[in-house]
Amino acid sequence: MYKGFFKRLLDLFLSVIGILFLLPIFVLLIIVIKLDSPGPVLFKQKRVGIHKKHFNILKFRTMRIDTPKDTPTHLLENPDEWITNVGKFLRKTSLDELPQLLNILKGDISIVGPRPVMEVETEIYGNYRDMLLSVKPGLTGFWAANGRSCTTYTRRRAMEICYVK
Repeated sequence: MYKGFFKRLLDLFLSVIGILFLLPIFVLLIIVIKLDSPGPVLFKQKRVGIHKKHFNILKFRTMRIDTPKDTPTHLLENPDEWITNVGKFLRKTSLDELPQLLNILKGDISIVGPRPVMEVETEIYGNYRDMLLSVKPGLTGFWAANGRSCTTYTRRRAMEICYVK
């Protein structure tokens, strides 16, 4: 009980500090995204969290508004054609992830934990699916510190399972 309470307290404290500190960057990115392409600044996508609870993860929008919905980027036939010019930069620098500080405030995710997955992605965890969904997902985690996007889904899954265990 105390461990969860203090982790939540730390999440709240660090996310508030992060939002306040990064507010000028948030404003700048909002302006640049609006100038680069039409549509909303934020992208919302349904993810699966702790205890299989669904929530909308927030990101700065990096793709065109006519991109097929609820399709992971790696499953698109030609993903680069859907990514905006600013989106390429945001993804490369992970700045598209900053709005997830709001998800942390809301309690959907933690700062550290396995990445929240889409329902379709839970299948790759096989028998470990329930274990993965027994902990609060995070903004960053073990796989992000060990190669992030340079890893395969098989390697990512193994690292997420290792973290949860």
